[in-house]
Amino acid sequence: MTTTDQLPFTGDAEADRLLVTDPLALLIGFVLDQQVPLQKAFSGPLELSRRLGGLDARTIAAMDPDRLDAIFRERPALHRFPGNMARRTQELVSAIVERYDGDAARIWTEAKDGRDLHERLLALPGIGPMKAGTLVAILGKRLGVAPAGWEAFAPDHMTLGDVDSAEKLATYQAGKRAWKADQRAQGNKV
Repeated sequence: MTTTDQLPFTGDAEADRLLVTDPLALLIGFVLDQQVPLQKAFSGPLELSRRLGGLDARTIAAMDPDRLDAIFRERPALHRFPGNMARRTQELVSAIVERYDGDAARIWTEAKDGRDLHERLLALPGIGPMKAGTLVAILGKRLGVAPAGWEAFAPDHMTLGDVDSAEKLATYQAGKRAWKADQRAQGNKV
């Protein structure tokens, strides 16, 4: 199994390392990964960590929502929709505190098998089927977290789990743009 010291999603080595070293950062990046460029979404956890003095699920969950909203809105804003993403981030971390005592890594370290891992991810606020599958792929292919049967829950197509360089990221993003254009041409909402 391939393991890495960074996920090359942002172009910023420190942000890319944080996605590997802090499971909460990876999950927050996935929550932020909508309606903004991938690089912006996955840079968000590092900037949030800087603004808060670290990422701690209990601290974020207990924060006054208006204070977290203000932190997300500081310039540059952490997201195109900072208020909504502050709320979604707080929902995610609250679930992690409630279900995993604030330890995001337990989501995968305690998973019995691939199905359990997938179900645990799907149960998190802000993580739908596509994101859960991609997370399974990243965990299994890039981070060496491979509970029995994980492959059945990783998508067959290219995902961020296959991205190991800036070049592969460009290929992934071009493929995603083409897929979205095809979906729109077919009249599907994406």
